[in-house]
Amino acid sequence: MKPFRIFLLGAFFSLLVAGVGISQTPEFLFKSGEDGYQCFRIPAIITTQSGTLLAFAEGRKKDCGDAGDIDLVLKRSEDQGKTWSALQVVWSDSANTCGNPAPVLDARTGNIVLLSTWNLGADHEWQIINGSSQNTRRVYVLTSTDEGRSWSAPREITTAVKQPNWTWYATGPVNGIQIRQGKYKGRLVIPCDHIEAGSKQYYSHTIHSDDGGQNWQLGGSTPTDQVNECTVAELSKGNLILNMRNYNQQRIRQTAISADGGHTWSALRGDTSLVEPVCQASLIRLYQQGRKPVLAFSNPAHAKQRVNMTVRLSYDEGQTWSRSLVLHQGPAAYSNLVELGRDQLACLFEAGEKHAYEGILFRLIGMQEFR
Repeated sequence: MKPFRIFLLGAFFSLLVAGVGISQTPEFLFKSGEDGYQCFRIPAIITTQSGTLLAFAEGRKKDCGDAGDIDLVLKRSEDQGKTWSALQVVWSDSANTCGNPAPVLDARTGNIVLLSTWNLGADHEWQIINGSSQNTRRVYVLTSTDEGRSWSAPREITTAVKQPNWTWYATGPVNGIQIRQGKYKGRLVIPCDHIEAGSKQYYSHTIHSDDGGQNWQLGGSTPTDQVNECTVAELSKGNLILNMRNYNQQRIRQTAISADGGHTWSALRGDTSLVEPVCQASLIRLYQQGRKPVLAFSNPAHAKQRVNMTVRLSYDEGQTWSRSLVLHQGPAAYSNLVELGRDQLACLFEAGEKHAYEGILFRLIGMQEFR
Protein backbone atom coordinates (compact mmCIF):
# COMPACT_ATOMS: atom_id res chain seq x y z
CA MET A 1 0.00 0.00 0.00
CA LYS A 2 1.30 3.48 -0.84
CA PRO A 3 2.44 5.70 2.04
CA PHE A 4 -0.17 8.37 1.25
CA ARG A 5 -3.00 5.82 1.49
CA ILE A 6 -1.57 4.53 4.76
CA PHE A 7 -1.58 8.10 6.06
CA LEU A 8 -5.20 8.66 5.02
CA LEU A 9 -6.34 5.40 6.63
CA GLY A 10 -4.45 6.20 9.81
CA ALA A 11 -5.92 9.69 9.96
CA PHE A 12 -9.43 8.33 9.33
CA PHE A 13 -9.05 5.74 12.10
CA SER A 14 -7.76 8.37 14.53
CA LEU A 15 -10.75 10.60 13.84
CA LEU A 16 -13.12 7.67 14.19
CA VAL A 17 -11.91 6.52 17.58
CA ALA A 18 -11.57 10.11 18.80
CA GLY A 19 -15.24 10.65 17.94
CA VAL A 20 -16.33 7.86 20.28
CA GLY A 21 -13.81 8.68 22.97
CA ILE A 22 -11.79 5.45 22.85
CA SER A 23 -8.22 6.56 22.27
CA GLN A 24 -8.23 10.07 23.70
CA THR A 25 -6.51 10.52 27.03
CA PRO A 26 -9.22 11.71 29.42
CA GLU A 27 -8.89 15.21 30.87
CA PHE A 28 -10.01 14.61 34.44
CA LEU A 29 -11.55 17.26 36.65
CA PHE A 30 -10.56 15.06 39.60
CA LYS A 31 -7.67 12.72 38.80
CA SER A 32 -6.87 9.85 41.14
CA GLY A 33 -3.40 10.24 42.63
CA GLU A 34 -3.45 14.04 42.63
CA ASP A 35 -4.02 16.67 45.34
CA GLY A 36 -3.05 14.22 48.09
CA TYR A 37 -5.74 11.65 47.31
CA GLN A 38 -5.16 8.19 45.88
CA CYS A 39 -8.68 8.05 44.47
CA PHE A 40 -11.62 10.32 43.68
CA ARG A 41 -15.11 8.84 43.58
CA ILE A 42 -18.81 9.67 44.01
CA PRO A 43 -19.43 12.78 41.85
CA ALA A 44 -22.26 15.26 42.46
CA ILE A 45 -22.87 18.58 40.72
CA ILE A 46 -25.30 21.51 40.81
CA THR A 47 -25.51 25.12 39.62
CA THR A 48 -25.86 28.04 42.02
CA GLN A 49 -28.35 30.87 41.60
CA SER A 50 -25.81 32.90 39.59
CA GLY A 51 -24.83 29.93 37.39
CA THR A 52 -21.64 28.86 39.15
CA LEU A 53 -21.02 25.12 38.90
CA LEU A 54 -20.19 23.22 42.08
CA ALA A 55 -18.60 19.80 41.44
CA PHE A 56 -18.32 17.59 44.53
CA ALA A 57 -16.51 14.30 45.07
CA GLU A 58 -15.12 12.02 47.73
CA GLY A 59 -11.36 12.36 48.09
CA ARG A 60 -10.11 8.97 49.27
CA LYS A 61 -6.70 9.19 50.93
CA LYS A 62 -5.34 5.64 50.69
CA ASP A 63 -7.19 3.76 47.95
CA CYS A 64 -10.50 3.50 46.08
CA GLY A 65 -12.21 1.52 48.85
CA ASP A 66 -15.40 2.78 50.48
CA ALA A 67 -13.95 2.81 54.03
CA GLY A 68 -11.14 4.73 55.70
CA ASP A 69 -9.92 8.32 55.52
CA ILE A 70 -12.31 10.03 53.08
CA ASP A 71 -12.96 13.78 52.67
CA LEU A 72 -15.69 15.72 50.88
CA VAL A 73 -14.02 17.93 48.26
CA LEU A 74 -15.18 20.54 45.77
CA LYS A 75 -14.17 22.46 42.66
CA ARG A 76 -16.02 25.57 41.41
CA SER A 77 -16.44 26.97 37.90
CA GLU A 78 -17.80 30.43 37.12
CA ASP A 79 -17.65 30.01 33.32
CA GLN A 80 -19.80 26.89 32.76
CA GLY A 81 -16.97 24.43 33.08
CA LYS A 82 -14.33 26.07 30.92
CA THR A 83 -12.03 26.63 33.91
CA TRP A 84 -12.13 25.34 37.48
CA SER A 85 -10.86 26.42 40.87
CA ALA A 86 -8.27 24.56 42.86
CA LEU A 87 -9.53 21.70 45.00
CA GLN A 88 -11.33 22.79 48.17
CA VAL A 89 -11.90 20.51 51.16
CA VAL A 90 -15.49 20.95 52.33
CA TRP A 91 -15.40 18.44 55.19
CA SER A 92 -12.56 16.41 56.69
CA ASP A 93 -12.75 14.59 60.01
CA SER A 94 -9.35 13.10 60.76
CA ALA A 95 -9.20 9.50 59.48
CA ASN A 96 -12.98 9.09 59.33
CA THR A 97 -15.33 8.82 56.34
CA CYS A 98 -17.19 11.95 55.16
CA GLY A 99 -19.03 11.22 51.95
CA ASN A 100 -22.12 10.67 49.83
CA PRO A 101 -22.56 14.30 48.74
CA ALA A 102 -26.17 15.25 47.93
CA PRO A 103 -26.35 19.01 47.24
CA VAL A 104 -29.48 21.06 46.56
CA LEU A 105 -30.11 24.75 45.83
CA ASP A 106 -32.75 26.62 47.83
CA ALA A 107 -33.90 29.11 45.19
CA ARG A 108 -35.68 31.25 47.80
CA THR A 109 -32.43 32.13 49.59
CA GLY A 110 -29.71 31.14 47.13
CA ASN A 111 -28.18 28.89 49.80
CA ILE A 112 -26.57 25.59 48.85
CA VAL A 113 -27.61 22.82 51.23
CA LEU A 114 -25.34 19.77 51.25
CA LEU A 115 -26.48 16.49 52.78
CA SER A 116 -23.78 13.95 53.62
CA THR A 117 -23.05 10.86 55.68
CA TRP A 118 -20.33 10.06 58.21
CA ASN A 119 -18.89 6.94 59.79
CA LEU A 120 -15.73 5.94 61.61
CA GLY A 121 -12.93 5.27 59.17
CA ALA A 122 -12.28 1.94 60.89
CA ASP A 123 -15.85 0.74 60.31
CA HIS A 124 -16.61 -1.08 57.07
CA GLU A 125 -20.03 -1.25 55.43
CA TRP A 126 -20.49 -4.95 56.21
CA GLN A 127 -19.72 -4.29 59.90
CA ILE A 128 -22.25 -1.47 60.08
CA ILE A 129 -24.85 -3.72 58.42
CA ASN A 130 -24.35 -6.70 60.75
CA GLY A 131 -24.03 -4.60 63.90
CA SER A 132 -20.39 -5.34 64.69
CA SER A 133 -19.09 -1.83 63.97
CA GLN A 134 -17.78 0.52 66.66
CA ASN A 135 -20.20 3.24 65.60
CA THR A 136 -22.87 3.60 62.93
CA ARG A 137 -23.73 5.57 59.82
CA ARG A 138 -24.78 9.15 60.62
CA VAL A 139 -26.39 11.93 58.57
CA TYR A 140 -25.24 15.56 58.45
CA VAL A 141 -26.10 18.82 56.70
CA LEU A 142 -23.74 21.65 55.69
CA THR A 143 -24.77 25.01 54.23
CA SER A 144 -23.09 27.60 52.02
CA THR A 145 -24.47 31.14 51.79
CA ASP A 146 -21.82 32.33 49.31
CA GLU A 147 -22.22 29.87 46.41
CA GLY A 148 -19.78 27.28 47.69
CA ARG A 149 -16.87 29.51 48.67
CA SER A 150 -17.28 28.63 52.34
CA TRP A 151 -19.33 26.16 54.37
CA SER A 152 -20.92 25.90 57.79
CA ALA A 153 -19.76 23.27 60.25
CA PRO A 154 -21.48 19.89 59.69
CA ARG A 155 -24.69 19.61 61.74
CA GLU A 156 -26.01 16.16 62.62
CA ILE A 157 -29.65 15.32 61.76
CA THR A 158 -29.49 11.53 62.19
CA THR A 159 -32.32 11.19 64.71
CA ALA A 160 -34.69 13.18 62.47
CA VAL A 161 -34.16 11.10 59.32
CA LYS A 162 -32.98 7.63 60.35
CA GLN A 163 -35.10 4.94 62.03
CA PRO A 164 -33.56 3.21 65.08
CA ASN A 165 -33.63 -0.19 63.32
CA TRP A 166 -31.74 1.06 60.27
CA THR A 167 -28.02 0.28 59.97
CA TRP A 168 -26.46 1.38 56.69
CA TYR A 169 -27.65 4.74 55.33
CA ALA A 170 -26.74 6.80 52.27
CA THR A 171 -27.68 10.26 51.05
CA GLY A 172 -27.75 10.41 47.25
CA PRO A 173 -25.06 10.34 46.08
CA VAL A 174 -26.53 12.73 43.51
CA ASN A 175 -28.24 16.14 43.52
CA GLY A 176 -31.42 16.80 45.44
CA ILE A 177 -34.27 18.94 44.12
CA GLN A 178 -36.58 21.75 45.18
CA ILE A 179 -40.20 21.21 44.17
CA ARG A 180 -41.33 24.07 41.91
CA GLN A 181 -45.09 23.65 41.74
CA GLY A 182 -48.11 22.24 43.53
CA LYS A 183 -48.95 21.84 47.21
CA TYR A 184 -45.34 21.14 48.22
CA LYS A 185 -43.72 23.98 46.27
CA GLY A 186 -40.43 25.02 47.86
CA ARG A 187 -39.76 21.67 49.55
CA LEU A 188 -36.18 20.39 49.38
CA VAL A 189 -36.09 16.65 48.62
CA ILE A 190 -33.04 14.39 48.92
CA PRO A 191 -32.99 10.79 47.59
CA CYS A 192 -31.57 8.30 50.11
CA ASP A 193 -31.41 4.60 50.94
CA HIS A 194 -31.08 2.39 54.01
CA ILE A 195 -30.74 -1.19 55.25
CA GLU A 196 -32.85 -2.68 58.03
CA ALA A 197 -31.25 -4.49 60.95
CA GLY A 198 -32.19 -8.15 61.30
CA SER A 199 -33.78 -8.66 57.89
CA LYS A 200 -30.90 -6.82 56.14
CA GLN A 201 -33.40 -5.75 53.49
CA TYR A 202 -32.49 -2.59 51.61
CA TYR A 203 -34.87 0.15 50.45
CA SER A 204 -34.84 3.56 48.83
CA HIS A 205 -36.44 6.51 50.61
CA THR A 206 -36.45 10.31 50.62
CA ILE A 207 -36.00 13.02 53.23
CA HIS A 208 -37.27 16.58 52.95
CA SER A 209 -37.14 20.07 54.42
CA ASP A 210 -39.81 22.78 54.16
CA ASP A 211 -37.72 25.56 55.71
CA GLY A 212 -34.65 25.77 53.50
CA GLY A 213 -32.71 22.97 55.13
CA GLN A 214 -32.97 23.97 58.79
CA ASN A 215 -35.21 21.09 59.82
CA TRP A 216 -35.43 17.71 58.09
CA GLN A 217 -38.09 15.02 58.11
CA LEU A 218 -38.14 11.43 56.97
CA GLY A 219 -40.25 10.84 53.86
CA GLY A 220 -41.57 7.55 52.53
CA SER A 221 -39.70 4.35 51.75
CA THR A 222 -40.33 2.15 48.75
CA PRO A 223 -42.98 -0.53 49.44
CA THR A 224 -40.62 -3.34 48.41
CA ASP A 225 -36.89 -3.92 48.86
CA GLN A 226 -33.90 -4.79 46.65
CA VAL A 227 -33.37 -1.16 45.64
CA ASN A 228 -31.00 1.41 47.12
CA GLU A 229 -29.03 4.35 45.62
CA CYS A 230 -31.63 6.50 43.91
CA THR A 231 -32.23 9.80 42.15
CA VAL A 232 -35.34 12.01 42.15
CA ALA A 233 -36.92 14.44 39.67
CA GLU A 234 -40.11 16.49 39.46
CA LEU A 235 -42.82 15.62 36.94
CA SER A 236 -45.90 17.67 36.02
CA LYS A 237 -48.24 18.98 38.76
CA GLY A 238 -45.52 18.59 41.39
CA ASN A 239 -45.45 14.79 41.25
CA LEU A 240 -42.07 13.16 41.86
CA ILE A 241 -40.35 10.20 40.22
CA LEU A 242 -37.77 8.10 42.04
CA ASN A 243 -35.34 6.13 39.86
CA MET A 244 -33.43 3.36 41.67
CA ARG A 245 -30.49 1.01 41.53
CA ASN A 246 -31.91 -2.50 41.36
CA TYR A 247 -30.66 -5.84 42.67
CA ASN A 248 -33.21 -8.31 41.29
CA GLN A 249 -32.41 -10.57 38.35
CA GLN A 250 -33.68 -8.07 35.79
CA ARG A 251 -30.79 -5.72 35.09
CA ILE A 252 -33.02 -2.66 34.66
CA ARG A 253 -33.73 0.44 36.72
CA GLN A 254 -36.75 0.56 39.01
CA THR A 255 -39.04 3.59 39.35
CA ALA A 256 -41.75 4.80 41.71
CA ILE A 257 -44.05 7.85 41.79
CA SER A 258 -45.08 10.14 44.64
CA ALA A 259 -48.09 12.45 44.46
CA ASP A 260 -47.61 13.79 47.99
CA GLY A 261 -44.18 15.37 48.03
CA GLY A 262 -42.32 12.17 48.88
CA HIS A 263 -44.41 11.13 51.88
CA THR A 264 -45.38 7.89 50.11
CA TRP A 265 -44.17 6.02 47.02
CA SER A 266 -46.04 3.82 44.55
CA ALA A 267 -45.30 0.21 43.72
CA LEU A 268 -42.06 -0.26 41.83
CA ARG A 269 -42.05 -0.41 38.04
CA GLY A 270 -39.11 -1.70 36.04
CA ASP A 271 -37.97 0.43 33.12
CA THR A 272 -36.83 -2.01 30.44
CA SER A 273 -35.18 0.80 28.44
CA LEU A 274 -32.76 1.62 31.23
CA VAL A 275 -30.41 -1.35 31.54
CA GLU A 276 -27.85 -1.28 34.34
CA PRO A 277 -24.96 -3.34 35.76
CA VAL A 278 -26.14 -2.53 39.34
CA CYS A 279 -24.80 1.00 39.67
CA GLN A 280 -25.72 4.52 40.69
CA ALA A 281 -27.36 6.81 38.09
CA SER A 282 -28.64 10.36 37.65
CA LEU A 283 -32.07 11.70 36.65
CA ILE A 284 -32.87 15.40 36.24
CA ARG A 285 -35.63 17.49 34.74
CA LEU A 286 -34.61 19.99 32.06
CA TYR A 287 -36.70 23.06 32.80
CA GLN A 288 -35.63 25.20 29.85
CA GLN A 289 -36.91 22.83 27.16
CA GLY A 290 -40.54 23.99 27.34
CA ARG A 291 -43.60 23.56 29.51
CA LYS A 292 -43.79 19.79 29.21
CA PRO A 293 -41.22 17.99 31.38
CA VAL A 294 -38.10 16.75 29.62
CA LEU A 295 -36.15 14.20 31.65
CA ALA A 296 -32.45 13.40 31.22
CA PHE A 297 -30.94 10.19 32.58
CA SER A 298 -27.33 8.98 32.78
CA ASN A 299 -25.77 5.64 33.72
CA PRO A 300 -23.34 2.99 32.46
CA ALA A 301 -25.81 1.46 29.99
CA HIS A 302 -24.78 -2.19 30.08
CA ALA A 303 -26.42 -5.18 31.75
CA LYS A 304 -23.22 -6.68 33.18
CA GLN A 305 -20.33 -4.21 33.20
CA ARG A 306 -19.74 -0.65 34.31
CA VAL A 307 -19.04 0.68 30.83
CA ASN A 308 -20.76 2.78 28.16
CA MET A 309 -21.76 5.98 29.98
CA THR A 310 -24.92 7.06 28.20
CA VAL A 311 -27.32 9.99 28.53
CA ARG A 312 -30.94 9.52 27.44
CA LEU A 313 -33.85 11.95 27.02
CA SER A 314 -37.55 11.36 27.67
CA TYR A 315 -40.33 13.66 26.47
CA ASP A 316 -43.18 11.70 28.11
CA GLU A 317 -42.24 11.74 31.81
CA GLY A 318 -40.05 8.64 31.62
CA GLN A 319 -42.47 6.35 29.78
CA THR A 320 -40.08 6.12 26.82
CA TRP A 321 -36.54 7.30 26.08
CA SER A 322 -36.43 8.51 22.48
CA ARG A 323 -32.97 10.09 22.18
CA SER A 324 -29.56 9.11 23.52
CA LEU A 325 -25.87 9.97 23.46
CA VAL A 326 -22.87 7.81 24.45
CA LEU A 327 -20.34 9.92 26.34
CA HIS A 328 -17.71 7.25 26.99
CA GLN A 329 -17.68 3.69 25.67
CA GLY A 330 -15.01 2.47 28.07
CA PRO A 331 -15.13 1.86 31.83
CA ALA A 332 -17.52 4.24 33.63
CA ALA A 333 -19.59 4.18 36.83
CA TYR A 334 -21.26 6.90 38.95
CA SER A 335 -22.57 10.12 37.37
CA ASN A 336 -24.57 13.30 37.92
CA LEU A 337 -26.25 15.48 35.30
CA VAL A 338 -26.79 19.24 35.49
CA GLU A 339 -28.69 21.66 33.22
CA LEU A 340 -26.68 24.65 32.00
CA GLY A 341 -29.06 26.42 29.63
CA ARG A 342 -31.68 25.91 26.97
CA ASP A 343 -29.32 24.15 24.59
CA GLN A 344 -26.80 22.61 26.94
CA LEU A 345 -26.37 20.26 29.88
CA ALA A 346 -23.35 18.56 31.42
CA CYS A 347 -22.39 15.28 33.03
CA LEU A 348 -19.90 14.70 35.83
CA PHE A 349 -18.94 11.03 35.83
CA GLU A 350 -16.39 8.42 36.90
CA ALA A 351 -14.46 6.94 34.00
CA GLY A 352 -11.12 5.76 32.68
CA GLU A 353 -9.34 3.87 29.96
CA LYS A 354 -8.52 0.71 31.94
CA HIS A 355 -10.92 1.02 34.88
CA ALA A 356 -13.77 3.31 35.91
CA TYR A 357 -12.01 4.94 38.87
CA GLU A 358 -9.08 6.62 37.16
CA GLY A 359 -10.82 9.92 37.78
CA ILE A 360 -13.93 12.03 37.36
CA LEU A 361 -14.68 13.67 34.02
CA PHE A 362 -16.77 16.76 33.23
CA ARG A 363 -18.44 16.67 29.82
CA LEU A 364 -20.47 19.47 28.22
CA ILE A 365 -23.37 18.23 26.08
CA GLY A 366 -25.22 20.21 23.42
CA MET A 367 -28.84 19.23 22.85
CA GLN A 368 -28.06 18.93 19.13
CA GLU A 369 -25.72 15.99 19.89
CA PHE A 370 -28.58 13.65 20.81
CA ARG A 371 -29.83 11.17 18.20
